[in-house]
Formats: sequence, C-alpha cells, structure tokens
Amino acid sequence: DFSKAMCQAGPSQFQEVIRQELEYSMKVELDKILATAPSNELEHTKKDLEGFKKLFHRFLQEKGPSVDWGKIQRPPEDSIQPYEKIKARGLPDNIASVLNKLVVVKLNGGLGTSMGCKGPKSLIGVRNENTFLDLTVQQIEHLNKTYNTDVPLVLMNSFNTDEDTKKILQKYSHSRVKIYTFNQSRYPRINKETLLPIAKDVSYSGENTECWYPPGHGDIYGSFYNSGLLDNLIAEGKEYIFVSNIDNLGATVDLYILNHLMNPPNGKRCEFVMEVTNKTRADVKGGTLTQYENKLRLVEIAQVPKAHVDEFKSVSKFKIFNTNNLWIALSAIKRLQEKNAIDMEIIVNPKTLDGGLNVIQLETAVGAAIKSFENSLGINVPRSRFLPVKTTSDLLLVMSNLYSLNAGSLTMSEKREFPTVPLVKLGSSFTKVQDYLRRFESIPDMLELDHLTVSGDVTFGKNVSLKGTVIIIANHGDRIDIPAGAVLENKIVSGNLRILDH
Repeated sequence: DFSKAMCQAGPSQFQEVIRQELEYSMKVELDKILATAPSNELEHTKKDLEGFKKLFHRFLQEKGPSVDWGKIQRPPEDSIQPYEKIKARGLPDNIASVLNKLVVVKLNGGLGTSMGCKGPKSLIGVRNENTFLDLTVQQIEHLNKTYNTDVPLVLMNSFNTDEDTKKILQKYSHSRVKIYTFNQSRYPRINKETLLPIAKDVSYSGENTECWYPPGHGDIYGSFYNSGLLDNLIAEGKEYIFVSNIDNLGATVDLYILNHLMNPPNGKRCEFVMEVTNKTRADVKGGTLTQYENKLRLVEIAQVPKAHVDEFKSVSKFKIFNTNNLWIALSAIKRLQEKNAIDMEIIVNPKTLDGGLNVIQLETAVGAAIKSFENSLGINVPRSRFLPVKTTSDLLLVMSNLYSLNAGSLTMSEKREFPTVPLVKLGSSFTKVQDYLRRFESIPDMLELDHLTVSGDVTFGKNVSLKGTVIIIANHGDRIDIPAGAVLENKIVSGNLRILDH
C-alpha cells in the first residue's frame, strides 16, 4: 500500500512522507539513547534531547539559504547609532545604580585545539602569565571595587570545558566577583548519509567523545533559562546581560552603552543591542546587520545564496559586521523563552571525524535572535572593542608593546601613531602555542609595524624591532634566526640565515 500511495503522490507529498519517516527514525534512536541515561542524568539528558529534536524538526522543514536576497535592505539610519553619540550623553551621577543591574556573561564553550592546546581556550596564557579568564575576572573585580558594586560573572561552559573550568575557579574564591556557571546543551552529531545520530548511548568519554557537540552560542537562551540561573538573577534585581566571547579581549563593560540601555533618551528601553564595527578587508566573512521584513536582522555568510556572496563580502555595500558583543534584557529572554518565540536560523556545520566519517552538527548563533526582540539597536563601536584571539598571529599582537595592560583591560599604546593594528601572518610552524613561544626569545617591538609575514623555520632573538613591512621566508629545509637586537624595517629576509655563537 505504501509503494502504491507513493506512486500516486506528488513530489511535495513524497518529501513530506520522507520527512516524517526521518523524524520517526530519529525519535526511535533518541529514545534508545535516553534509555541508557543513569537516573541522576535523566532529567538533564531529556531536556537536551528535546531541544535537539526541535532543532532537527526545523532542519528538515527548511530548505536552502534562509534569506530571500531581494528582501534585504540597508538598515534605517537611526537603527545603528554611532558610539560617539552614545558616549556624548555622558554618565549618570550614580554609576553604581546602573552597574548593579548588570550581569557579565562570557561564552566559554570552546577548546584551544586550533592553537594546539588541550582544555578550555579560556585557560591559555595571553599576557604576563594571565589567561583570558584571569583578565575577565580582573576587569570585573576592578569595576566592583571602583564603584562599590556587585556585578557577577556568568560562564556558559560546554561539556568539553566545564570540569577544567570549575577546577580553576577555586583560585578566585577570594576575589570580589561572584562567579556562576551553567552548561550549554549536549547534542548528538548526525551521520550525513543516514541523518541518524552516531551515538548509541549517553556517555561522552573515550571513543564516544566524537559523538556529541555543543550546538553553538545560540543555545544560550534555552540553557540559561533551563539552568534556573536566569530566574535567580532576575529575582536579585538584575536587568541586563552583557554577552561576549571570552577570547575577545576588547569586550569590556562599557558604562556609556549600559547607561544608554538603562536611561534611554526616548524613554523606550532596548531589549537587544548588538555592537557592530566597521569592516576591513580582513572581516569580509563576518555577519552583518540588515533590515529584513521591517526588523533588524543578522545575516551570516552561510545564509547568503551563492550568487550573492561577493556582494555580501563587499565593503562598500555592507560596511559593518557583528562583534558578538551583545546587551540583552533578562526579562525579554524569559518572556520569549516561555513563549518558545526565539527564532534563530539553523547553521549546518559539516565535519569529518578522525575515522573519515562525514557528520553534520546543527547549530545556532546568539546574535541571530535579534529579530525576535523588541526595539533592537546596533551601536557602531570603535575597532578596539573587537580584539579576538583566534590564532597565534592574534596572540603576538596582544602580547606585544602595541598594548598596555591595566586592571585586566588592554589599551592601545599611545606611542602607536595610527589606531589600526598591524596585519600579522605567522606560518604553520607557529600554529601551536608551545611552538610559537619557543620561536620568540622575547616579543619584538612592533609599535611601528604595518605588516608582518613569517613562513618556515624562523626564530627571533631577544629585543628584535620590526617596522613597516617585514617579510621573512625560510625555504623548506632552511632556517632563519633573527639575531638579538636586530632592527628590520621594510625588509624581505629569505633563504638561509643562521647566526651561530663563535
């Protein structure tokens, strides 16, 4: 009967039957996985798998890029405010009263694997032995001491980072910052061919580590709500969260933006503020704010139809990109979460596992929810608020004398003549943090550097100074040692330069 019905059905009915089959098969598999959960993990696992089921259902419904390119418009003038205008309003007499309404949330789900490190990325040393987490705690402690306030820090961990992070938190037990953690969900990776989970049970250690993944930072709304922490903070009188990536060293609490939220000039509060900054050629892939069906909407490169990707990347049409520094009203998160009304596009992230199996993981991005909130706003902030450390090339910049460190915050040195940072490209010999550190006896003076490219087996002696454009290329099998005290200005160094002690 089934095959007879299929012969008579049209293509859309056929697709619908296939979709129902897939959804049913997925439900069967997830039930089997849930049945293996120990009683103390049952409730938590059930919530995770329910959330995953909803995401999978939407994934089967949606086809192709999720934006209709014809409907994309530039955002209206007043929907993205210049930071200077926000700053010009000054600060209230009682800063403590607005600060006490704030919670700082850092996205701490990522591992340091791309930089060759084991464990949470937030525990990598970035400056004078301080880790990303140390700097974050120092910043908030400085605020709390200066203004006699109680701004808490909340870390959204993943199952990959939770245990190691909690161990390290003990060292801050005497600091003047209350630290809370909650975990983002744990979702099963799906076999690309069968569209079924590759996990057979709930365990995620040993050979099962590759079966599960944290589903992107868009998961913050559901997990924050489910953890009970959202309600507790609202009960304490907190009103806004400031969310950012823990590896963005420019994402410090900005009192002017906070004041704008708490005391809006027109009396109508924003529920969602996204900090954006001007694109450079290096940021062409960053998500941008657009006007779409009369709402501000974040459009990521993955959602753009292939024919329009070049247009999306153009610096002239889309001049800004999302820094992922977001200010969101707690009451709005609660309201939307309870109505199941937070709408974020699904990001399909394909991966190939170590054994060669092709899988997909379904993710969402925190900024994509902007269209679900009322009275959203973009603020065009200075580039200094976006200082992500994704690679050792970024690490070299933040370790150098381009920045000075004060109470956990990095500020560009006044001796630097232009406000932009140099473009640094370190080759594959520098990818891992330990290799990178081994190759620099001390971090070079980079105050007058515009561009640095290093490729091959290169080491730097102490007190090297780099100026203008410097390109150092050691050919395969060769090695270049830049001698201590060397000053390289607008130089190309290539071939084989080895300095030996006499």
